[in-house]
Amino acid sequence: MADYTRFGPAGVPERFKKIIRHISDVPGLLHAEGLTAFEYPAVRWGPKPQIKKESAEQLKNQALKNDIVLSIHGSYFLNLCGKEEIVEASKRRILACTQAAKWMNAYVVVFHPGFYGKMDKNVALKKCVKELREVVETMKSLGITDVKLGPETMGKVSQVGSLEEILTFCEEVEQTHLVIDWGHLHARYNGFLKESDDFRSIINTVEQRLGTKAVRNMHCHFSKIEYTKKGERRHHILDNKDYGPDFKLLCEVIVEYKMNPVIISETPLLDFDSISMRETLNMTINS
Repeated sequence: MADYTRFGPAGVPERFKKIIRHISDVPGLLHAEGLTAFEYPAVRWGPKPQIKKESAEQLKNQALKNDIVLSIHGSYFLNLCGKEEIVEASKRRILACTQAAKWMNAYVVVFHPGFYGKMDKNVALKKCVKELREVVETMKSLGITDVKLGPETMGKVSQVGSLEEILTFCEEVEQTHLVIDWGHLHARYNGFLKESDDFRSIINTVEQRLGTKAVRNMHCHFSKIEYTKKGERRHHILDNKDYGPDFKLLCEVIVEYKMNPVIISETPLLDFDSISMRETLNMTINS
């Protein structure tokens, strides 16, 4: 998707909220910081878009003007392997985000697929695949063909979203885009990402399953992360030395594999840490 590695925040940085009058002001502020991506937060949306078409189109225009690639983070209130009424409500929430994505020219809708509950993991995976295929068919019927679905790797062992499951979604569901949350993977697998080879192992697995294009164009989330035996607990800033993973290790792999990902900061310092990540990558390239 990206023509070079892009960085930006997950949502509107706190200090921006004090000065913007409209969501379309955000791309200009990000551009002034040298950032080139923005993940619009639709995390509490219901079954209809909670942004007007006119506002979404204004955001689109300002994003294009300021060279900002847009994505959307969908509702937190999703469970594609729950009871029927919950599944149907979840699908409507995803579709609401895809409609808004079309309006604002966001290329992917990132979302959390659901929870296993008492369901067998393989059964839950097949259930999610079935439901996502139905979402894609509805998207096509609505003329939403340029927006990708981005089921995300998840940080808790109770959630659908292992690396294997996300790769399976990308293989078996049309109109999907790979979304890797590196902090989530680190937490889910008990602090797995300690060396650059650990990042390479994931990249190699992705390349074997989905091909080189998927590796080079993946959508990423990154933060330091605290975890327990159950997985993710909370996100931390990049300067926190008590937690991993180390972004420098990912930078080595980005350069080695000639990747151009969109990297979204999910740390508490949304835009500041986006800038820090950009500078770290530049230092790696120039070293």
